[in-house]
Amino acid sequence: MKNGKPKQDKYSRSAPGRPAGNKPATGSPAAATRPREKGVEKQNRAIRPIQQTDSFLDELKNDLMAFFQINDEESYTQEQVLDHFNTGDRKTRLILHGLIHELTDEGALVRQPDGSYRADQAANLIEGVVDHVNSKFAFIVPATASGIRGERSDDIWVSTEDLNGAVDGDRVRVLKFSDSGNRSRRVEGKVANVVERGRTELVGRIEVWPTYGFVIPDSKKVYEDIFIPKEKLSGATDDDKVIVRLTKYPSGGGGKQRFEGEVITVLGAAGENNTEMHAILAEFGLPIDFPKDVEEEAEAIPTKILKKDLAKRRDMRDVTTFTIDPVDAKDFDDALSVQMLDNGNYEIGIHIADVTNYVKPGSRLEEEAFKRATSVYLVDRVVPMLPEKLSNGLCSLRPNEDKLTFSAVFELTPEARIVKEWFGRTATHSDRRFSYEEAQDILNNSNGDYLSELQLLNELAHKLRTERFKNGAINFETVEVRFKLDENGVPLSVYPKLRQDTNKLIEEFMLLANKRVAEYVHLLSKQNKKGEENTMVYRIHEGPDTDRLQQFADFAGRLGYKLNVDDEHLSNSMNRFMASIEGKPEASMLSQLAVRTMSKARYSTDDLGHFGLAFRRYSHFTSPIRRYPDMMAHRLLQHYLDKGKPEDRDTLEDQCKHASAREKMASDAERASIKYKQVEFMSRMDPNQTFEGVISGVTEFGIFVEITENNCEGLIRMQDLSNDFYEFDKENYRIIGSRTKKMYTFGDQVVVRVKETNLGRRSMDFALVSDKAGHVTDSGNSGRSSRSGSSRRDGGSRSGDSRSGSSSRGTSSSPSSSRSSGKRSETPAPKGENRRGGRGRR
Repeated sequence: MKNGKPKQDKYSRSAPGRPAGNKPATGSPAAATRPREKGVEKQNRAIRPIQQTDSFLDELKNDLMAFFQINDEESYTQEQVLDHFNTGDRKTRLILHGLIHELTDEGALVRQPDGSYRADQAANLIEGVVDHVNSKFAFIVPATASGIRGERSDDIWVSTEDLNGAVDGDRVRVLKFSDSGNRSRRVEGKVANVVERGRTELVGRIEVWPTYGFVIPDSKKVYEDIFIPKEKLSGATDDDKVIVRLTKYPSGGGGKQRFEGEVITVLGAAGENNTEMHAILAEFGLPIDFPKDVEEEAEAIPTKILKKDLAKRRDMRDVTTFTIDPVDAKDFDDALSVQMLDNGNYEIGIHIADVTNYVKPGSRLEEEAFKRATSVYLVDRVVPMLPEKLSNGLCSLRPNEDKLTFSAVFELTPEARIVKEWFGRTATHSDRRFSYEEAQDILNNSNGDYLSELQLLNELAHKLRTERFKNGAINFETVEVRFKLDENGVPLSVYPKLRQDTNKLIEEFMLLANKRVAEYVHLLSKQNKKGEENTMVYRIHEGPDTDRLQQFADFAGRLGYKLNVDDEHLSNSMNRFMASIEGKPEASMLSQLAVRTMSKARYSTDDLGHFGLAFRRYSHFTSPIRRYPDMMAHRLLQHYLDKGKPEDRDTLEDQCKHASAREKMASDAERASIKYKQVEFMSRMDPNQTFEGVISGVTEFGIFVEITENNCEGLIRMQDLSNDFYEFDKENYRIIGSRTKKMYTFGDQVVVRVKETNLGRRSMDFALVSDKAGHVTDSGNSGRSSRSGSSRRDGGSRSGDSRSGSSSRGTSSSPSSSRSSGKRSETPAPKGENRRGGRGRR
């Protein structure tokens, strides 16, 4: 036999000779669970689309193709295939013969010179990026034309053994199994080959031994330590945080090669504030310092405003102007000016730093600004997009200094209706710098600098906000945490950020400018020949996926909240829902889950509107010191004001995708720094101190609890609930004691203490002190229960990893993100009881 014994897969088979067209029985081969086998390298070829089954013949055809894909290293004669499928009756044999020829005609199978058949190695190859969420498995996220992540149901589940040497972040080609997308199963596959490595450097803590070292990665999605030869330690000492350049990657196919690297940067001793913040930046590929030539170019820019600089600008330096910003801000992007007009209306100017006057295309400053694309705000520092000379100096609208600005000036009625609008370059002079708190105190006490101007702006902002919500805007307000740090960066307290009227005042006028800039560029398209649309950089936010939204509505309904998700009533219903949870213990978690049901806002040249704000068009114009797309918007607006032709869409779209990707990296780094400081803060608590909290997530390995007073979150592990054996009821987002029927569910109030903190993993374990848990009767326990059955998208605990600390929060608290996983069968099924081969994974 030229091919050896096929790989096995246990399942219950149906009787041979089943007539075509009937639906398969529950125990049929087509309805069985199917494991997969290890992958091998593939060549890049065309992708063969997967057909969803709607008949017995379709299922049998997919089962047949899956057999060849699993056993793709060998070829098989038709008789060997028939024998493997235990086909005895003439009718079924004729059907299988016909399906083999059909697959050959479609190019899925290749007929060999000796008459045998094997799978075309390019069939069903899809390109995507590895998201290694768990030590046992990963998801391959398929590439999309827009560059943004598609639906999670499109992701392809791959066992770690089938990653073929790929690691988290790698771009790979994956073989999608023909039968894995049927009957609502997860889609499964195996990696054929690595297209491009996503990580060339890693950050971690080093353990140094006499002749070598090992780096334990900070990343929660890298599960192997990195071997460092002695000569590549670069002076690192035990317990240092280091950046490692990877020189070897794990080999696929059961090879013995593992990670190997060389230390390129020693960040400092692990646990020190500066070291850890630099480590977070490095982990997410974000810069720490500016290159020398970029700093030199910034320093060479003249600081004095000359007459020629004012020649083509509208001079508004005599108009009352001020800024309102956070108390610790240094980069003042925006200022507001106020004038009372004789006709009873008001002229409101929204003045934005004219960054593009200083940062020219082709310069090193431009190159670095594009590369960074955004400023990064960690807990204790800002990593700016532009050097300090520009971000905190030349471009910052500091008080009592003349500045060059790009402005949107509106004539508004007392009802906040726009009568006239003007856009262009200006010169302004800020008369006062307010913090949000200072301006709020003046409004609260009706006493202080520029009281009448502040009162007017606040009244207009309220009317703009009311109109926005009337038009369908959704009020998503999630809790943001802030820290009080000592001089060494040690957190002394954690508290929620307050949003007061002055915060909302600035927000409304920035939204007004951003919206009207986008609309104005669109209106200027009328000056083009044939009415060609002007290309613009938009901030777009598409509507939510209806299935995901319905799942969230069902979830909220289980907790007693009503949410109507039809298109006509969604915004009003969502706003009523957000108002109904305000002040409730579960408000923070529910608002976060509500946001997750929505699409992610991103940058694009596609004119798709902004769903959350209910704006037909929306751009980012108001923060060019810290966002590159705002610089793009400034240049485009001026280009069209100068009657320029529409710019090249493809070039701008590529820049938009880059900016969106960098924004996500910065956001991930910001969250990591917050989590680190939360864990550091809780690590300093008295071990016996107790905290009131709310269950914020439920998983198969425990329950997550968010402390009410400071929003710090930790895990109570299932094994620590020793008074009973608890089962995970994922349909109802709860765990239930098998003996006592005691029940813990999302939103329940509990009291906990800190059991363990792990700064390296940025995680915490809690111990349960007391609770108000209810009980469930057998008749009330309608959901299926399983101790394990929902694998977690964000990785969960590092099962089988000796370095595992507390795992990060499971997404199974969200109704839309559960996955299935199971145990691996070790013994092959008997011949005749399988069609495809492989080892069990369900």
